[in-house]
Order: sequence, then structure tokens, then C-alpha cells
Amino acid sequence: MKVAVLGSGSGGCAIAFDLAQHGYDVYLFDFKEFSTNVKAIEEKGGITSTGILEGFAKLKYAGTDIKTVVEGADLIFIVGPAYSTEPFGKAVKPYLEKGQIVIVCPSSCGGSIIFKNAIGVSLENDDYIVAETSTLPYAVRVTEPGSINVFLKLKDGLLISAVPSKYTEKVYSLTKDVYPSLVPAKNVLQTTLQNGNPIIHPSVSLLNVALIERTNGDFYFYEEGVTEAVGRLMKAVDDERLEIGKKLGVEIIRDPEIGVRQGYMQEATYDKGFSKAKGFKGIKAQSGLDYRYFNEDVGYGLVFMTDLAKHIRVETPIMNSVINIVSKIMERDYRSESNRTLKALGLDKYDLEKLKEIL
Repeated sequence: MKVAVLGSGSGGCAIAFDLAQHGYDVYLFDFKEFSTNVKAIEEKGGITSTGILEGFAKLKYAGTDIKTVVEGADLIFIVGPAYSTEPFGKAVKPYLEKGQIVIVCPSSCGGSIIFKNAIGVSLENDDYIVAETSTLPYAVRVTEPGSINVFLKLKDGLLISAVPSKYTEKVYSLTKDVYPSLVPAKNVLQTTLQNGNPIIHPSVSLLNVALIERTNGDFYFYEEGVTEAVGRLMKAVDDERLEIGKKLGVEIIRDPEIGVRQGYMQEATYDKGFSKAKGFKGIKAQSGLDYRYFNEDVGYGLVFMTDLAKHIRVETPIMNSVINIVSKIMERDYRSESNRTLKALGLDKYDLEKLKEIL
């Protein structure tokens, strides 16, 4: 089977490595401005991994020719931060073939919908089956161009859903051999809301801003950055997320609980569960505040959750406070940027019941 992986960051490289190790023909693409990893992989002929996944995996192709990567692919992974989904969709649009299956990994709040919008098809369109996952299947970092270190591969709790959801089982059955942690979700609202990054990263970063600025991130984000007080803020944000899920009729699992299921954590608590977690051990903090923990997880994640909550009449005062404070700290109005809102996704015209129906 030919698999295309779009995105050569940590997640894209891990997916490409793992699929190649499982015997798939893997083709890796990234844009020229992000081609450092791709060039190194092309020169080596594949990817080197240490940690949970070890060895060298040969790739069929690594480069910046998207036509070569996408044409004839049975499965296409879109792997990158939230802001990359739309550009990948627009770039891949001329080469998509009917019947191809696309997985946006991770969703980063409605990624599958953003992708469908980018290629110019309706939510109901089934010429291309588009799905999304709740998170990445790995904890992974690029150690040098063409090489990664995988801290963890999820054991369980990796939600997946297609849009429309009637195709979820088809996508699930196609990928469960590589990802036994996959769990079919009710719909993409569930995969989107189950993403824990907006719950974790902004809270820890916000309450450690002075330390990040003073040390340029020279501390362990979870081991040293999470205390009882930090945990209380995470829990308050998580409580509001669960209320949104409850109103939508989808089960959202508390972040420490799913963290245990996934294998990151050994204790389902918001403080020591994170600071003592084996899966988070050794992960350094970001070197500055201008980083995805604010720009993506607040600017996309929390902004989307609060906009959705307002639409379905759920109160989110804590999430709103985090957005307001982080916006002031970063001197930008994340809410007005509207990177992920119901309007941006084209969902603002639907009421609560219609949202449940169409997704």
C-alpha cells in the first residue's frame, strides 16, 4: 500500500517511520520552506529513530514534489500544527483522486472540516473520505535533521472519526494494525474536544511565564512546571471542556484519565499525575513564549472551544480568562484572529441539533 505523509516535523517523521517499519511504501512531503528534514531524509534514504521505536526505516521518497507523493496513494496523512492543515489541503487539491482516504493527525480542532473546506467540498461529500484523530499517536521530538526520538507510542485512547461519521469504521479498519490504540469516536466533535493540548499547555505555560522568560525554557515542562496550583487551573479548564461535551452528547474523558490509558501517566491526577509521568519525563519547556503552546493551543484550541460553547449556551469563564490573559501577555488578540471558530469552519449556521446530525 502506498501511503503519503504530508508534514516532516516530529509527528510526520514518526508516522512515516512507523508505517515504513510495518511494510508500507511511504512517500514524505513538505513545503520548500520547511524542507530541512526532508532533504536530510532524502540524502539518507530514510529516517533514524531512537527510543520506543528504534532503527532505520527506508522511505520510497522524501521531497517537495507533492504530485509524486499524492498520486496513487491509498492513504494520505496530514500531519502538522493547526495552521498547516489549510495550506496542505490547498496544495494537495489538484492531485487528489476520488476514493482516496485522508487522515488529519491530529485534528487540532476541526482539522478534517478545515481540510474539506480547503479542497472545496461539502461536509457530506464522499468522493474523498476525510478523517481526523484526537491527538498524535506518539510523544516524539526531532533530535537532528532526519532523526527522531520517540518517548512514547500510545497504548490506548487515540480517537478517530471521519466526517461524515458513517465512514469512521472504514478508516479505523485500514489503520488499526499500525495503531492498535485507535478508538472509533462518535463524530469529529468528540475527536476535536478530546485533544488535551489546549487543556494542558496554556495552563502550564501561563503559570510559568516568568520562568520561561528568565531561563529561556531551561527547565522540565512537566516535572518542574506542574505543581498543585497549576493542576487546579488545568482541572478548571478541563471541567468546562467536559460540560461542552455533555451538551453535545459526546463523552469526553478527563485529561489525566486518558493520559493513563494512553500510557503517558501512571496516576490520574492533575498535579503529580503530570509531574511524575514517565511519558513526560525529560521534556524541556519551550525556549520562549512565542510558541505553539500559546499560539496554537490558545489561538486555535481554546478559541474554538469557547466559541462552540457560546453557540450551544455553555459557560466557560475560566477558558475565557486564559484567552484574555494570554492575549494580553502576547500582545495579540487571539479571539479576534478567528483562526478556529464555528464561522471559520462553516458551522455557525447550524444549531445544536443540526450539528449533531450532520457530523
